[in-house]
Order: sequence, then structure tokens, then C-alpha cells
Amino acid sequence: MLTRVFSSAVTGIDAGIVEVEVNIARGLPYFTTVGLAEVSVKESRDRVKAAMVNSGFSFPYDHITVNLAPAGIKKTGTGFDLPIALGILGAGGIVPEAIFADYLITGELSLGGAVKPVPGVLPMAMAARDAGYKGVIVPGENSREAAVVSGISVYPVAHLSQAANFLCGTSVISPIQVDMAKIFTSAGHSSDDFSEVAGQEQAKRALEIAAAGGHNLIMTGPPGSGKTMLARRLPTILPDMTLEESLETTKIFSVAGRLEKDQALVTARPFRAPHHTISDAGLIGGGSHPKPGEVSLAHNGVLFLDELPEFKKSVLEMLRQPLEDKQVTISRAAAAITYPSAFMLLAAMNPCPCGHLGDPRHECRCSATQVQRYRSRISGPLLDRIDIHVEVPAVAFRDFAGTGTAESSAVIQQRVTTARRVQRQRFAKTRIYCNAQMTNRHIRKYCVPGPGAARLLETAIDRLGFSARAYSRILKVARTIADLEGSGNISEAHVAEAIQSRHLDRTAAA
Repeated sequence: MLTRVFSSAVTGIDAGIVEVEVNIARGLPYFTTVGLAEVSVKESRDRVKAAMVNSGFSFPYDHITVNLAPAGIKKTGTGFDLPIALGILGAGGIVPEAIFADYLITGELSLGGAVKPVPGVLPMAMAARDAGYKGVIVPGENSREAAVVSGISVYPVAHLSQAANFLCGTSVISPIQVDMAKIFTSAGHSSDDFSEVAGQEQAKRALEIAAAGGHNLIMTGPPGSGKTMLARRLPTILPDMTLEESLETTKIFSVAGRLEKDQALVTARPFRAPHHTISDAGLIGGGSHPKPGEVSLAHNGVLFLDELPEFKKSVLEMLRQPLEDKQVTISRAAAAITYPSAFMLLAAMNPCPCGHLGDPRHECRCSATQVQRYRSRISGPLLDRIDIHVEVPAVAFRDFAGTGTAESSAVIQQRVTTARRVQRQRFAKTRIYCNAQMTNRHIRKYCVPGPGAARLLETAIDRLGFSARAYSRILKVARTIADLEGSGNISEAHVAEAIQSRHLDRTAAA
């Protein structure tokens, strides 16, 4: 007898419908799975058999064939366990076959029949809604994640027998619901705050500009100057996530299996800080079964690379595509997978190998050759893609011993949010959300400097030798500075501050 159950396979961060066909025929006992299934899917036969027996069902000792269609899409993971087991029950006449047409089903089975969580449930629920299914049957631990999708019922199950009884109509499972407003209002806020940072007004100003325009930023300064402390407070001044951003970021975390137990949404902007020993695949994504890397896990948030020159040069060069395209494509023989990666790059480095170049309180023992070799680990094309360079000097005693109160993150965030609101109105009919994402066409339209600002910019470029890309970055930063001040025009002061933000370019020219 043939039964069809519907499940899902994830490609990138989107899911497609998979038809699980189960056929039971007379013959020697045999269980085979076809349809481009990888090892973990084929291993389901042992889990399914044990789960059915331990749940009180009889396992048919006949020839069982499972086909996962369409056969051209590679099937990975353990989420087909539950639909295969229910398909066998349907083919055996225990579960009515007609009921399967209403639901999309996923879940891993333990040997005892318990339903375990699987990655990628959020995009699966979206695919089920778009395809017109009545509901989705998912593991209980994934139910809140799936329930954020409006327009479809989510039925959590904890055991194979519970799922079978529900489909047979002998038991009732209430669809789970979540309060989206409550999820956002109850989101935990970081205990870090800019009011705790002593001094470093120039660095805090640079971080505010970066947050307001979505610009990439690099900080240079001696050890102990507060670079990491400042970096960890950047998310506290970024605008709150919108529902659209939250859903897109949650899809990435769902596919990567990074959502916490019972977590419905990622409502706080990600802050990813990988160690400098990270591999290419760890940062960009990939592997034998491609997964999102740190650049995608930082989508709509911040990617912080501390001690930037210590990262392998090959790893740093791979950042150039996601920084430019806001997405990363992983190509394999069978297919190419694209993950979004619209993140803010925040980097920190010492001015020299010993870290004390320019520090009046410590003697630098590095030769000019050593300093040049250290800085050359960061290529010019990568540096050009970083909009703001800021120097973070050692903190003076009067700053960290003072009793004055610095601005809080909430006050700075209010200014940043106002500037972002201006940008959303400016780019309302485009797919651009902040100044950093402007193309050359938008720069020519929205970043026209006044006569005095244009002359200052021309003089700076002639003397400092800025590249064409650096020229565009300066105009973008100047536009953001003007937005923070509520100005529609880019003045000479805005351009001057933007030029000052290219610290490493000016140092190289000197």
C-alpha cells in the first residue's frame, strides 16, 4: 500500500515541500530510502523501527520503500523520521491516509519514540503557510519558533504515539499561540552601557555615526585603551529590530540550529565575536553540509573582529564579497547556496605588534619594517570597505578617575533611531535601509556636497591620495553626520569630520 506524507527540506534559509512516499509490498523484509537522501536520512530506518516498536506499534516485516520527492533536491538531517514513521502507519492502515494532505510534518525520533527538535522549523512553517496547508506538526521544543508565523496552526507533539493519535482523531492537540508584542517587550536588554565608558569621546562619536548609518568601523589603539569595551556596547545604541529583520535573522539561527530552547524569535541584534583562529568555513559558512557562518549569524547585527591582523589573511579576504554584496554564496558541485549577511563590521587592532606605537607612556620597540609588515596583513581593498577608522588612545588618569557622568546608551540610541528614520524615508521605495548601503547612483543623488565642502574634499583627496572607493565612503559618512544633525545639506563641517574618520588612510599618506 502507498501513502504520501508531506515534510520539508531547507536550502539556504528557505524551505521547500518534500513529498514522503511510503510503499509497503509483500516480499523479503527490507527497508530502503531513495530520493537523494544523505547518510543521516538513510539511518532513519533504524530509529523509526525502534521508535515504532517501543511506542506500541507493530513494525511491518515486508519490503518498505521510502521515496523523498523531488529527487533532485538533496535531503539532509533527521527531520524526516516522524513523517516516515507516520507514513508507515498510514500504509499499514493505522492512520487514515487522507488526513496527511492537511499537514506538513517534521521531527526526529528517539529510539523510545520521543520527538526531538530539528533545525529549520521556522522556514518550514513559512513554506507550509505559503503552500496553503492547514497546519504543521512539529516537535514541542520547536513549536514557539514555528508559531511566530501568522496564518497557520502549529501543533506541538512530544511522542510518536501522540502524533498518531492526533491524526487518527482519538486525541486533541491545541494549536500553540505566541504573543508577538510580548516577545518584543520582554526581550532581554544588555547590562552594558556607554555611560560606563570613561573618556574616549572621539571613539564614542565614531561609534554613534557608524550606528546611525550602518557603517563599518575599525578602531586602532594600544592594549587597555577600551576598544573591546566600546565594541561590546555598540549593539546597545543600534535601533531596535523590526519584525521583518527579526524573522529573517531567526531563520538563519533556526537553520543553523542556534536557537535556544523554546526561543520564538531573535529580537536583539546579534553580536558575533569569533576568535582569530576561526577557519574559512567558520567565518563565511560552508562545510560538507553547508551551514551559515559567522557573517550570516551576524545578519542585521554586528560582527566584531578583535585583533584583526591576527586573523588569517585568506579569511579576511573572504570578507570582501559579503561586505560588498550583503550576502555570501557557497558553491558546491550539486548546488550553490546563498545566505544573507548584511552586518556591520566592527574591527579592532593595535597600532603595531607591541601595541605601544604613539603611546607617550610606553616605549615602542617595533621597527618601521615590523610596523609596516603588521599593518600590511590588512589589504587595501578590505580597508577601503571600512567606512570609519578611529584612533582610540590610552585613557588619561583624569578620565577614568573622574566623577562625571557620560551619556547613556538610551540617549545615544534615540539620536541614532531618529537618523535611521530619516534614511528609511529617503530610501522608502528601494531595498536600501541605511546610508552605508547606498550605491553610486544614490550617492550622486543624495550626497551632493556644498561648494565649500566640495573644495575641501578635492584638496583632501589630492593630498592624501584617497581611492575612488574611499571617496564614496567619505560622502556616505558625511551624509550620516548631516542626518544626525537634522541637516538636509552636506556642509564643510560634515565633510571635514568624515575625512578625519579615515585615520588609517591619513596615517599611510603621512
